[in-house]
Amino acid sequence: MIEPVPILMYHSVAHTPNDATRDLSVSPEAFAEQLTLIADLGLTPISTATLAAAWRSGGPLPERPVLITFDDGYEGVHRHALPVLAKHGFTATLFVSTGWIRGAYDTGGGLDTMLDWDQVRALADADVEIGGHSHTHPQLDEIDDDALWFELLRCKQIIADELGNLPVSFAYPYGYSSRRVRRTVRAAGFAQALAVNNDLARRGQGPYALRRVTVRRSTGIEEFERLVEGRAIARTFARDRALTKGYAVVRRARQVRRKAIPTRV
Repeated sequence: MIEPVPILMYHSVAHTPNDATRDLSVSPEAFAEQLTLIADLGLTPISTATLAAAWRSGGPLPERPVLITFDDGYEGVHRHALPVLAKHGFTATLFVSTGWIRGAYDTGGGLDTMLDWDQVRALADADVEIGGHSHTHPQLDEIDDDALWFELLRCKQIIADELGNLPVSFAYPYGYSSRRVRRTVRAAGFAQALAVNNDLARRGQGPYALRRVTVRRSTGIEEFERLVEGRAIARTFARDRALTKGYAVVRRARQVRRKAIPTRV
């Protein structure tokens, strides 16, 4: 029997995050404590590509695997998270929104201080897998096909140009996807993609809908231990799931209304 795997979703690691990123940030001290616990529990961090490849081929995984992932590309991942990852010899995956990374492609949409490309390269050199997270971080299931292709291919090409390697993993902005989005992500050349759903990842979810659990500023060390051990996940995220289901109904209704509006010429 293939055991489920916890995939941890981080965003900002910062002492003083701004209002836009506060809830989905963790302090550097909390992050260090959490990774020490991972080490003490004997868990083995692996990359997104490693997990998906093993599940696709039926190959082996290390004992008690766990994934450490970061979304968006906040500067604190380099400043605060990288030294802790290096201390423990842990790998991770960083999903970058390429239009938010400081440099030639910056669209100005970043929610806080973002990484620059030198920092992204330093993370890649330190065994952090760099994956795609779109170009401008839209809700991919609410944009048309042309815009969707642009978001995926622009992101993929910029990462390849900056790092010299094509990204193989993707994470959906906001966790939102649809059958159309997942099909397009696959056609764009990504081999696997992560959602959210606040649940453990299982092979049966398929490589384009692997689930993650959210780590927040309010996540205490006891709750974190339950997350990485896969205990009481449903109870921990009961409120999140209820809100997600309600919002999903609203989003589907919006999409139906948009499709019903005739195109003007």
